[in-house]
Amino acid sequence: MAFPAFFKTAPRITLHDPLAQLLGASDDGTIEYGYEDAVRLAGHSCPTVAGAWLMTVKALKALYPDSLPERGNVVVEFADSATNGVTGVIANVVSLVTGSTTDTGFKGLGGQHDRRNLLYFQHPVPGEISFTRRDTGASVAVSYSAQGVPPAPTAMPLLQKIMSGQANDSQKTEFAQLWQDRVRRILEAANQPGLVTVTERQKAA
Repeated sequence: MAFPAFFKTAPRITLHDPLAQLLGASDDGTIEYGYEDAVRLAGHSCPTVAGAWLMTVKALKALYPDSLPERGNVVVEFADSATNGVTGVIANVVSLVTGSTTDTGFKGLGGQHDRRNLLYFQHPVPGEISFTRRDTGASVAVSYSAQGVPPAPTAMPLLQKIMSGQANDSQKTEFAQLWQDRVRRILEAANQPGLVTVTERQKAA
């Protein structure tokens, strides 16, 4: 299996995971994640997965401007329900990187490293998702819009042909290339205004 080359050039992030260090999965606790990890988790690459990836990376880098983000130390809150639209897909990517889960994660050791109850849905937060550090209370809200990076005009007509069983192999290949080209453009536009918006939230009193 060969991923498109641009997966490797997408923004990457390195975190410190004290549980990984404790259990010997990483000698110093550092783990690097790339876009290809999100694709492996989701099973596909699309504007939603790209947006989830960029929101997570940007939020964590904003929360930890001078140090490695700590996996398992972030509370994540979604404005939408888990089953609304693509929220579940986004949440899976967020959980992959942050380690935050609802009630399905690692239960901890001796009262430490519990990854449960760090991921919530239908919470009154600004934007789409909020990320909050458990140690300092620092918090950011993030939103994503890919409208500034539109698909190729022929992409959707080709998809309709594929879904109706009318496309030939050449048209299927063309669609796949156009689809991933948009994902590439989204990832390359990571710092384009309006694509991913990160807003600092005031700490709770």
